[in-house]
Amino acid sequence: MADIKSPSKVDHLCVLVHGLWGNPSHLDYMAAVLKERYGEDHIHVLCPETNSGNFTYDGIEVGGERVVNEVEETLEKLENEGQKITKISIVGYSLGGLVARYAIGLLHAHGWLDKVQPMNFTTFASPHVGVRTPSKGLGGHIWNGLGPRMVSMSGQQLFMVDSFRQTGRPLLSILADPESIFIQGLKRFQNRSVYGNIVNDRTTSFYTTLFMKKDPFHDLENININYVDGYEQVIIDPDEHLLPRTPKEPETCSETWIRYKATAQNLPFYFLVMVLLPPAVMAFVVNSGIQTFRSQKRIRLHLEGKNGKLFGKYKVPLLVQDVQRAMDEAVEGANARQEPEYLSSSDLETGDLLQKTTTTSESGSVLPPYEGESSVTHKGHSLMSEFPTLVLTPDQFDIIDSLNEVGFKKYPVYIHNHRHSHAAIVVRIQKDDFNEGKQVMKHWLDRMAV
Repeated sequence: MADIKSPSKVDHLCVLVHGLWGNPSHLDYMAAVLKERYGEDHIHVLCPETNSGNFTYDGIEVGGERVVNEVEETLEKLENEGQKITKISIVGYSLGGLVARYAIGLLHAHGWLDKVQPMNFTTFASPHVGVRTPSKGLGGHIWNGLGPRMVSMSGQQLFMVDSFRQTGRPLLSILADPESIFIQGLKRFQNRSVYGNIVNDRTTSFYTTLFMKKDPFHDLENININYVDGYEQVIIDPDEHLLPRTPKEPETCSETWIRYKATAQNLPFYFLVMVLLPPAVMAFVVNSGIQTFRSQKRIRLHLEGKNGKLFGKYKVPLLVQDVQRAMDEAVEGANARQEPEYLSSSDLETGDLLQKTTTTSESGSVLPPYEGESSVTHKGHSLMSEFPTLVLTPDQFDIIDSLNEVGFKKYPVYIHNHRHSHAAIVVRIQKDDFNEGKQVMKHWLDRMAV
C-alpha cells in the first residue's frame, strides 16, 4: 500500500482512489498538498494500490472490495501502532469516484462508519451517470456499441450494459438506489462535493461528473459564467452557474485575426492526430482484447477466493431491506438465501424530470437545490430553461435524481490552459500548464472538514 507515514497522534484517515489505467502516483500532488495543509500529525493519507494499471479493468465491484480490504488493513495496522483513527474521508478521481462509492457501501454495511466518523466525500471528474454518449447519431451508436467491449467489466459497467449479480440492473443504478447500502453510506458523510470539467474532458463529460440533465456550458461564447470569488476563471459558482448575458460587442478586425491565427496554429496538431490516430486506435483495440482476457481470469480468481485473499466477506446484501431480511434469517437460523430506450420529446415536456428538489440534511436543516440546474438571476428567473435536455436513458435520469436527492455541492471547473483537462483538474503531472488544477485543489482543501 502506498501511504504517507504518520506519527502517533493521527486521527483522520483520508483515502485517495485513482482512476482507470491509473496508479497512486496520479494523485501525488493531491496527497502532497493534503499533507502540507493539515500535517502528518493529524491526517494519514492512504492511496490504495491494488487496483493499479490494468487491474482497473476488473470492474467497480472488484475494485471497491480491494479498496475496502486495504482500508481495513490500514486501520488495523494503525491501531496496532497505537494510533486511534476516529475520522475518515474518501476521495475518488475519475473511475475511482465510482470505486470509492462502492467501497463506502461496504464500509457502511460492515459497521466501519459507526466506528469512525465519515467526514468528507469528494470526486473529481468521475462518471457517476456512466459514459454513454447522449447522442442518437451514428457516432454515438458506434461509441455506445463498441465502448462496453473495450475495457472488460469496467467498460460494461460504465456503459450500463451489465446486469449486476441477481438484480437484473446495471451496477451504476444499484449504486444510486435510494434503498442501497451505497446511498445510505453516502448520506452519512458530513460534506459531499463533486468537481467536473466543463470543457476538454474527453474521458468524462460534464453531465456525468456533476450529474446534470442539461449542459449550460455547451456554447461558451454565448454565456456569462459566474465564478466563485477568489477562484475567478477556474471554479464556477455551484448555486448560480450563469449570470444574465451582456450585449455582445461586434467583433473587431484584430479579434477576428487573433481567432483565425489561433485556428491556424492548431492545424499541425490536427494533422498529427489524423496521422497517429489510426495506428493508436488499432494498438488500443489489440491491447484491450488482451487485457480483457486477463481481467476476466482475475475476476474469476477473485470470486473464487483463489488469488491469495478472501473477499467473500464483502458479498453483502446490497439493499437495505435485503440487509434486514438477512439479519432476520440469521436470527431464525434459516439457510435459504437489451438496449436502453431514450426518453421521447413528449416525456421531456412534462417538466417532471426537471423540477428542482429541496433536500433536508440529517440535522434537519434545509439544503439548497443541488440539481446543478438551478442557476438563476438575482431576480429569481431561471436561466437553465434556455438549454435543451440531454438525450439520456431513463436509468441515467434516475441516477441523477437519486444523487441530487442525497445532496452534493457541485463545482464546475473551467480549465483554460490545457487540452487535457481530465488530467489537469487533479494536477496529475507537475507542469505549468496544469496550474489551474492547483486552484481546484486549494478550493477543495479550503472546504474540507477535518
